[in-house]
Amino acid sequence: MAIQRTFSIIKPDATARNLTGAINKVIEEAGLRIVAQRRILMTEGQAKRFYEVHAERPFYGELVEFMTSGPVVVQVLEGEDAVAKYREVMGATNPEEAADGTIRKLYANSIGENSVHGSDSPENAEMEIRQFFSQADIIG
Repeated sequence: MAIQRTFSIIKPDATARNLTGAINKVIEEAGLRIVAQRRILMTEGQAKRFYEVHAERPFYGELVEFMTSGPVVVQVLEGEDAVAKYREVMGATNPEEAADGTIRKLYANSIGENSVHGSDSPENAEMEIRQFFSQADIIG
């Protein structure tokens, strides 16, 4: 396995409940390293661009509204097979189906307010990272 990077967002439902530190602890205990992190208020344009793959879906407007409703924490994570590892650490999208000890099982309110986003492929991770970070932002 190779060292890889993935992208993470700690969503507004989690930041509103001051869970950034708790979520970071789960991430780090899973063996992933946080190499860049920034708290931002996502603009409507950023959210629309980020979730454009869902533009035709009925929940798109609601998703954009949710993601711009409060601060988020965008992150670059690094580790062995980081994309798959972080998806495992996040747990199933539906917190009721998520495995014990996963971020969504521990902290999600619902399918919609599920606390975190993680890239679903190395290619998407690279694109998502570039949307929010420059190379200079990422600590080796």
